[in-house]
Amino acid sequence: MTTTLYYAPGAASLLVHWLLIETGEPHQLHLVDTAAKAQKTPEYLALNPNGVVPTLVIDGTPHYEAAAMAMLLAERHPQVNLAPAFDDPRRADYLQWMFNLANMVQPLFRQWWYPHEPAGDANVDAVRTECATRVGVQWQRIENHLAAHGPYMLGEAPTIADFYLTMLMRWSRGMPKPATEWPHLAALAQRMKARPSFTELYRREGLTEWA
Repeated sequence: MTTTLYYAPGAASLLVHWLLIETGEPHQLHLVDTAAKAQKTPEYLALNPNGVVPTLVIDGTPHYEAAAMAMLLAERHPQVNLAPAFDDPRRADYLQWMFNLANMVQPLFRQWWYPHEPAGDANVDAVRTECATRVGVQWQRIENHLAAHGPYMLGEAPTIADFYLTMLMRWSRGMPKPATEWPHLAALAQRMKARPSFTELYRREGLTEWA
């Protein structure tokens, strides 16, 4: 079995790369030079028609969508206990939070980084102002959840949802109010960053910010 991750440092591929390390799945890395638009080349689009990273090739078959790949890795490695089993009472909450992060939180970062896409160049400032407000609403909702049910998203032990949330919190570091200004979110981030797999991830990707 061969697994290859097409990635760019700090991008959404970070979640998948982190979990490859955490689960111990043997893998190879293929750097995609997004600054040079390598993700838009015909060769890459043949793997991932969305033209973004990550792409995870397993036994010659490409797969994309970072959240889906993260969930797949957890199920391929049940020994790491990062996803509730099908008959676990926490399963519904796990699925709910994964889809919430994918549908309600992550898209706001795309709008923050590329505000001209949804509304045109004339409305860039308005889009960013709205994004900052909407992200803050999401952080407050998750903060309230952690205060009542934490310290992790599903209680006493981390799951894939916590890895995903940590990546999204990292992305907020340049926003007017980063996620770590909410105390329970900040505490979760510190716990996740203390994992040896996070240190190895940063070493491999050459990252230094938000360490």
